Amino acid sequence: MTRRVHLHLDGAVQGVGMRPLCARLAACHRLGGWVRNDERGLQAEIQGPAAQVEAFLQALRQDPPPLARVRRWWQHDLAPLDTPEAGVFRILASEAGGPPGTGLPPDAAPCARCLDELFDPADRRHRHAFINCTHCGPRFTVTRALPYDRAQTSLADFPLCAACAAEYADPDDRRHHAQPIACPDCGPRLALWQPDGTVRSSDDPVQDAAACIAAGGIVALKGAGGYHLVCDARQDAPLARLRAAKRRQGKPFALMVGHLASAARWVEIDDPAAQALLASPAAPVLLLRCRPGVAEAHPQIAPELSDWGLMLPPTPLHALLLHALRGRPTHPGWREEADDTLLVVTSANPGGEPLVIDEVDALARLGDLADLLLVHDRAIVGRLDDSVRRWMGRDARGQVHAPFVRRARGHVPDPVELDGVDEDAPPVLAFGGHLKNTVCVTRGRQAFLSPHVGDLGSAASRAAMLDAADRLCRFLAVRPALVAHDLHPDYFSTLQARAQAEALGVPALAVQHHHAHAAAVCAEHAGGLARPALALVLDGSGLGEDGSAWGGELLRLDGARMLRLGHLPTLALPGGDRAAREPWRLGAAVLAALGRGDEIAARHAGEPAARALATLIARGTNCPPTSSAGRLFDAAASLIAGIHHARHEGDAAMRLEALAAQAPAAVEPWPEAWSLDEQGRLRWPGLWARLAEAGDRTGPDGPALAAARFHATLAEALAGWTIAQARREGLQRVALGGGCLINRRLRDGLANALGAAGLEVLEARQAPPGDGGLALGQAAVALARLGAMPAALRSSLLSNPTTFAET
Repeated sequence: MTRRVHLHLDGAVQGVGMRPLCARLAACHRLGGWVRNDERGLQAEIQGPAAQVEAFLQALRQDPPPLARVRRWWQHDLAPLDTPEAGVFRILASEAGGPPGTGLPPDAAPCARCLDELFDPADRRHRHAFINCTHCGPRFTVTRALPYDRAQTSLADFPLCAACAAEYADPDDRRHHAQPIACPDCGPRLALWQPDGTVRSSDDPVQDAAACIAAGGIVALKGAGGYHLVCDARQDAPLARLRAAKRRQGKPFALMVGHLASAARWVEIDDPAAQALLASPAAPVLLLRCRPGVAEAHPQIAPELSDWGLMLPPTPLHALLLHALRGRPTHPGWREEADDTLLVVTSANPGGEPLVIDEVDALARLGDLADLLLVHDRAIVGRLDDSVRRWMGRDARGQVHAPFVRRARGHVPDPVELDGVDEDAPPVLAFGGHLKNTVCVTRGRQAFLSPHVGDLGSAASRAAMLDAADRLCRFLAVRPALVAHDLHPDYFSTLQARAQAEALGVPALAVQHHHAHAAAVCAEHAGGLARPALALVLDGSGLGEDGSAWGGELLRLDGARMLRLGHLPTLALPGGDRAAREPWRLGAAVLAALGRGDEIAARHAGEPAARALATLIARGTNCPPTSSAGRLFDAAASLIAGIHHARHEGDAAMRLEALAAQAPAAVEPWPEAWSLDEQGRLRWPGLWARLAEAGDRTGPDGPALAAARFHATLAEALAGWTIAQARREGLQRVALGGGCLINRRLRDGLANALGAAGLEVLEARQAPPGDGGLALGQAAVALARLGAMPAALRSSLLSNPTTFAET
């Protein structure tokens, strides 16, 4: 019996080898038909004996290409064709013109087979820095538009040589229809530039760049999504130069090693799941605990911290550079043999500005810093930074947790599926916040987060945010029907969102900062915002609905609605926003809250403003109250560890956590430090005094033990408060959001206690729990609000934006 089936697949089904796989399966089962890409995904028809057709379908479902992510699968039977062509299987030219529905896989690090070829002297791609196949290589960073074909990428400028064209056309070759296919004959090509822009004559640019690094120099390397600054991590001089040039002070550097065996020399990576994550195609920077003595022996890498961020080579060029620095001949076991080569590989951007992506910009912004520029002639279409994740280990149920600190390469443009949202939901554009900015565009029930943009303090970063929003909208071919933004009226992201909404003639919707944090977590779990949930949000600061600085909030979420059930006990913020940069001011506020304001000047004698600050606090001048969890950590860091000035955002809390790591893993909380009043509000009857006592250095705890007990006390108090409110509200789901949830010690204590109480704990897994996930939460709230409206009212509001905010 002959059977003919039409297939339509959407998701990440282009650029992953799906068409070649269909051709191989059809040949294996002796089937006819065709396959092609279009703007909706992948279309195919299969015809042949019914049993063979079924075998084809089962094989395609069960064993798709490694990078494929099939979101939806449609199939229906058609009447068999009785033509000579029906018995031949063909890969047809891509078809454009329909409504967009497909996705594109993220960039992927070189696969094992490409690496083997890269270092095989007998292979024609030996040491070719742009080797790739359907299982690896650039995707998002080289693609201008969909459908995904070479003509739509920056490889269009490199015609295929005869050998590559033959591989591209061969259904049995793993480079069959690999759009970025390349070799030494057809390009792209490397070059070595001097900082003044002159080309340096070099027979081997990689080897010469490696020699520069070995001699203590800094090389600006053009990767897939932008430039990296690379130097030897074991030499202090280049690291000091980098810190001075990037105004980076104590911020940790990202590191690169050649393989897992080398990583194990520096960090604790015994868990197979951690190894798999580090070696995954996404090649993230993974924050892992250093082995004993490692951090102390190399204090310039991550000063006063106990975690290092390591990655494996994200591109073949990075792998070549590492191999050249090892100075060893190629041999079959090169990937398994440990060595001590350790490179700093940090994003090439002056402090607070976006990643450099082209040569003109590189010379202008990096020429005074880099000793050499290792460049190539393949254009970067989409700026894409390194993804950063923190390894948290496993919880009591054995589940792995490694939240994003930054979501970029290897994960963008993967969408987040929004449960409970209609496929025909109007598209939303959300502009995120001011720090760690990302933007988000929705298409149906899919939310697409942009690459990490960063802080919006410079004109260049603001331009990068606008470019990210424009590129996502063009890439997805959507016109936003609603623009969402933060409640803060003065953020550049807010001002731009309103301007964009006005230009489009659509409504703008303000979403409170912590509401967005909570919604972002709920949105990526089953039920989304449709199921009520409690949310504990712990972060630095966000404008609250009452005009004050929030940051430690217990919220109830029902659809698009948010109710603030409680908050951390407030603390004065002496000097306003300046206190976030000077934690000693928060320590002073704790002393004042205890009635010990007369001790401020003596306890902070090294601060010229200490005496005046004590007077300001006593008078309540420029000391707004804040419920911020981040500022509570700052106060504790000041009083326990003597950290009086932050080198960068989150610095004091990170150093306090590192100090706590020197104490035993399990310590007792301080007794009688917290309580709940009759209304269920959290109080600190003893916490302030414990912190002041730790600062006195007269108590029984040394700084490390005091830091650990502070973490244990805070986790116990927050868990007790949340459990009590969950029972009051009759809720079982608790979302944990905000940047403080990157703190391993706090998160573990909280999640374990809430889970032990029988609550369902929701955590950020596909987007950062901090401000990098705000745009996702804003978009989710906007869609929930639209979805709750009757169709006629929704249509009226979307066409009359002046009334939207009042409804």
